[in-house]
Amino acid sequence: MTNVAFQNQLTKYAELIIRVGVNVQENQEVFITGAVDQAELVRLVAEQAYLAGASNVHVDWTDDRLSRLKYEKAADEIFTQYPEWETAKRNSFVERNAVFISIVSSSPDLLSGIDSQRIANFQKAAGQGLQAFRRATQSDKVSWTVVAAAGKAWAGKVFPNVSEEEAVNQLWDAIFKAVRLHSEDPVKDWADHNTTLHSKAEILNQHRFVKLHYTAPGTDLTVGLAEKHIWVAAGSENQNHVSFMANMPTEEVFTVPQKTGVSGYVSSTKPLSYGGNIIDNFKLTFEEGRIVKVEAEQGQETLQKLVDTDEGSHYLGEVALVPHESPISQSNILFYNTLFDENASNHFAIGSGYAFNVEGGKQMSPEELASNGVNASITHVDFMIGSAEMDIDGVKADGSVVPIFRKGNWAF
Repeated sequence: MTNVAFQNQLTKYAELIIRVGVNVQENQEVFITGAVDQAELVRLVAEQAYLAGASNVHVDWTDDRLSRLKYEKAADEIFTQYPEWETAKRNSFVERNAVFISIVSSSPDLLSGIDSQRIANFQKAAGQGLQAFRRATQSDKVSWTVVAAAGKAWAGKVFPNVSEEEAVNQLWDAIFKAVRLHSEDPVKDWADHNTTLHSKAEILNQHRFVKLHYTAPGTDLTVGLAEKHIWVAAGSENQNHVSFMANMPTEEVFTVPQKTGVSGYVSSTKPLSYGGNIIDNFKLTFEEGRIVKVEAEQGQETLQKLVDTDEGSHYLGEVALVPHESPISQSNILFYNTLFDENASNHFAIGSGYAFNVEGGKQMSPEELASNGVNASITHVDFMIGSAEMDIDGVKADGSVVPIFRKGNWAF
């Protein structure tokens, strides 16, 4: 791709993020989180936001090298605290109905070798500090989206056998394909894609399954569903009924499990990048919804600390269906990044559930959500369990069984 062609694609990407990702409205504020080495994309996104009528664009810059340095050198107590001003800043933007854009580009191995307790302490402190912000996003109070940019270290992890420049080029191309940027009209293509995913969600909602049964090599798991559960898909609406797309790309249809209704065991099928470390080839065992056993060939300690973040992190908060034949899966690229890998595979999330996945959930208090079986936690971490060998059955209240997935793909 020539430099001119790349610039054109990058500009189209920025426009897609603003128009489809967060759907910026007139006089709305925009909060962007992005790395300093992705300044070009961040500036383009900011420009497109202003062209869409944004009143102000605020950028929170990150830097991987500084982040690594902090974990290596800072005092231990720093990782047990989350700055009150950071909490107040995000809450202030939420109250002013801003939209939030997170541009991810970090290396999956950013914090490899760092004391896992430091990582766990900071994840817990940040989770506690951002509880109100998490509730706002998980109840669709505000519009938000997570998108990606091709960082050099990340690209080298995904494409290790080519030059740095070629790896970055290949990763950008994979990102552009995943977000449908190569189509003649990406905005229309996203609308059509959203309709297709919602049609699957509607079929699932009509069945009113009480539980799902997953079987595959290393997996035999029963997942009870909350009584008032709702299957949803890509597009969402915020409290002002403005549409947005929380993840780009996205291929999933998902709902909330009954907190105490999970039993059996499940094995991962893709590595999980968490806290700057890779967790791979792991297995979780559940009893009455709770994770009672953690096994991992790589990252055992990191995974155990994730599960031990709080009481809620011992339970699941999301069950998501993604066919093995999804475009990202068919690319045969292992991204080592949950935004992409979760859209190539069926997955679950450890931790909190989404309020909008139960009837009337957006207006429920935390206590009401809990009474409806929705798990609460300061964390929410997706992990991938799907494969071409996975079958999933839906079980109705009368005991009848309906095939949902066969050999990794939709059965209807």
